[in-house]
Amino acid sequence: MAEFDSWPSIGCYGLLSTSALLDLFQVQEPDRSTIESEWRPASVPISHPDHGMAIIRDQGPMDPSSLIPQLDRMTASEWYRLLNGKSFFWATKQRLLRFLNARPYKNKVHDVLTVSTSELLKRHSGRITLADFNTGVTAFGPRRRRGPETFKTIEDFPLGKTNPEIVEIVVEYHVPDVAEFTLRVEQWRGRELQRTVWEC
Repeated sequence: MAEFDSWPSIGCYGLLSTSALLDLFQVQEPDRSTIESEWRPASVPISHPDHGMAIIRDQGPMDPSSLIPQLDRMTASEWYRLLNGKSFFWATKQRLLRFLNARPYKNKVHDVLTVSTSELLKRHSGRITLADFNTGVTAFGPRRRRGPETFKTIEDFPLGKTNPEIVEIVVEYHVPDVAEFTLRVEQWRGRELQRTVWEC
């Protein structure tokens, strides 16, 4: 799930974490620390003379007052910086649709990429971790402890019938070749498909 009309940029530069996007756009201090280590209640536009414009998504559902009581051995700034260094995929369409239909997003059109999980794992398994809940939401839903051990390697994730489901597939920093194993790009508003942008 990406910003509306971001597929051309993703096709060119890959799927970038916030930190990778800040590197590409050469965002300097103090703006960089504000974006990377503090709560973003609203999306932040950035610009670059060569790369144009980009939108860094908000963190509305993860305000400090709800985040801090759920943290283990980390400060809020450390948690924001940790998440901003990662690229996220929903593991299931059900989770995607739930998020697309969340109140802050359901009236906006988003680009949605469907990728080959087998190719993602084959190419980037050494940089992949997994989470069994939506790590970017603290303001509502179940309270979940989070900290340095939230993201588990594939080998350490407790798979099985009685164990947690995989909710997030997470790649460290960026996925530069994501366009090579993207199967379909669509635009969705809430739970309604608007159009197919590209399909292999």
